[in-house]
Amino acid sequence: MTVLPSVALQKPPLDGVTVIDMSRVLSGPYCTMVLADLGARVIKIERPVIGDDTRQFEPFSKGRSGYFMAFNRHKESIALDLKTPYDREILDAILEAGDILVENFRPGVMDRLGYGWETLSMRYPRLIYASISGYGDSGPLRDQPAYDMIVQAVGGAMSLTGETDGPPLRFGPSIADLGAGMFAAIGICAALAGRARTGKGQKVDIAMLDGQAALLEHSLARVALEPTVPTRSGAHHSTLAPFGAFTASDGDLVIAVANDALFGKLAAALGQPELADDPRFLTNPRRVKNQSALKIEIDRLLSLRTIKDWITVLQVAEVPCGPINSVDKVLQDPQLLAREMFISVSDAEGVSIQTANNPIRLSDAGKRATTARSPMLDEHRESLIREFMTTNDHIKLDQIRQLDASKDFEPSFVNLATLK
Repeated sequence: MTVLPSVALQKPPLDGVTVIDMSRVLSGPYCTMVLADLGARVIKIERPVIGDDTRQFEPFSKGRSGYFMAFNRHKESIALDLKTPYDREILDAILEAGDILVENFRPGVMDRLGYGWETLSMRYPRLIYASISGYGDSGPLRDQPAYDMIVQAVGGAMSLTGETDGPPLRFGPSIADLGAGMFAAIGICAALAGRARTGKGQKVDIAMLDGQAALLEHSLARVALEPTVPTRSGAHHSTLAPFGAFTASDGDLVIAVANDALFGKLAAALGQPELADDPRFLTNPRRVKNQSALKIEIDRLLSLRTIKDWITVLQVAEVPCGPINSVDKVLQDPQLLAREMFISVSDAEGVSIQTANNPIRLSDAGKRATTARSPMLDEHRESLIREFMTTNDHIKLDQIRQLDASKDFEPSFVNLATLK
């Protein structure tokens, strides 16, 4: 038998890739956080004085934003005033060495700043340029502003969220923003693979609305095949039953039965196997049609025992089920803890938060990180200048230092918040 030599654990897959992160708030920072978790170096370009908008978002500890820290781990920060030639030269030098630029302004803003795709692709042909916006680079809404809730509404998600007889509701997490960030990260990785073949970068155009439409699951198909338009179905599935929230003696749990065989297992586990032979519940279409009556039967049986008891019984029977956890209980979930799905993020001032770790587990990526740093505003300015600015020895660095020491940023910096 051939014995292979021991091989050291490989570096993360994006090790050696440099990302210039000119985005802010959520969709862009989430994208670049995913890339950082996969090993990329992320240099975050922020506004002087204020920085990323989310540095002012609650919750706070010692004046530091937990929101900002949650999405900006493993990043370096430099604050640049893009109306000054010195800071533009710094950005140009970083771009010269960069692989990817990520921004999430409205179309046209980066062009006005002199950093649009057409300009940068000529100067840096290997650069991958990822642009995330509400409606993308084309279409009648191209120039309109958008936030997550607007996109959830326009993209159909709110029409599907809420109780059957209630008003449309916003999906809890900012799914339009997060979806756009994930699609951007996927597009960037695809562009990196393409560059490995062609040697050329390309633009990755991500619209939040496109992403929201792509996440509508089977609802679009139902419009084409059914006489009624899909709408809200509360805590239950619109086309499967029983598939939703049910009530035990001490609260609610969820049970998900996707086929007839599983329904037979559920009926047996509940101590009433004859339910599976009831003509009203014999097939999934019949169960959906008689969903109200089915819920009454299941709730009656579940009321005899606690959530914990029933989860034990149903898991033994291999019926998919689970508790409805509040967020604090998610942080204590044994399954998530076993998979190290939480990471402690701290900053230079000692503020620390717990947040979700990278859910992508790669067998050759080495030990999973359970701690990370989030940058203070402009924390890495001098180290980045030393690394990327090499003109005339340290003359330019000294000039920049003198400028930094003398100027008041506030009157002159580009207020990117007004341009989104």
